[in-house]
Amino acid sequence: MKIANYIQDLLYRYECVILPGFGAFLSQKEPAYIDKKSEVLHPPKKVVSFNSQLKKNDGLLANYIAATQNVSYSTAVNKITEFVGKLEESFKEDGKVELENIGRFYYAEEKLQFEPVEKVNYLTDSFGLENVKASAISREVYKKQVEELEEKAPIHFTPERRKSPAYLKYAAIGLIALGISGFAGLNIYSSQVSKHNIAEQQQAQEQLQEQIQQATFIIDNPLPAVTFNVAKQTGNYHIVAGAFRVEENAKTKVAELRKEGFKAHLLGENKYGLHQVVYASHEKRRDAINMLRKVKSSNEGAWLLVQEL
Repeated sequence: MKIANYIQDLLYRYECVILPGFGAFLSQKEPAYIDKKSEVLHPPKKVVSFNSQLKKNDGLLANYIAATQNVSYSTAVNKITEFVGKLEESFKEDGKVELENIGRFYYAEEKLQFEPVEKVNYLTDSFGLENVKASAISREVYKKQVEELEEKAPIHFTPERRKSPAYLKYAAIGLIALGISGFAGLNIYSSQVSKHNIAEQQQAQEQLQEQIQQATFIIDNPLPAVTFNVAKQTGNYHIVAGAFRVEENAKTKVAELRKEGFKAHLLGENKYGLHQVVYASHEKRRDAINMLRKVKSSNEGAWLLVQEL
């Protein structure tokens, strides 16, 4: 393999590759850009340049050649020296030198010039990306269609017809901003509550499924209706004891919990058609959590529901 091929390999990995006794190849990242004249989108790439002042051997190229060819370091250095000697001979004979897929060297005004190869991209992040034709979008094509819509609609899209007073625009913007901020705040709160309820439901899912299955069995001898008076419960934090398909079974569960000393009550039917039974409802979240910890010792399926009564 030629020395130039080893230099190519290293340019993919490093930003500076020195060819001892000749100079250094430097690479710099360049972002993607659009050539407006040719209407072509070019991907990000590494631009290669040359510095003839950096000639001292840093060991990078020699070590890479030694490891690749399985030769000693000194042998690799000798190969580099021979390669540089051939480059100097080519300058004397032709006045130029070309390294494949790297660039072309030539003298102009007694100065060494370097012209990199444009077709090779040494940026590994852009591997496989090619230039893309990006034609400009002509918005005037649709202007006539929009003007026809304006004749039928009260909203003006084209700038020629948007001539409403400035204070009206600012007032409208202010009202919209207030509405959006209030709506956004409400959405954030509702989203947090929904996430909490979903998380709590998932934790108690297995226990609730068992209760639901038991509650949906066909009962030959239905339990008698249970009538009880319950003091009005307040608070948005509820400790759910279970959910029942049959409302009478839910009422029976409430009666059992009240005998045990809980302020149990029915929370109502949820969106799945299940009647939810709660141990109690609380005004403060801390009180609800403390109670949840106590009841979990006897009911692992209990969970905290946040819902306005």
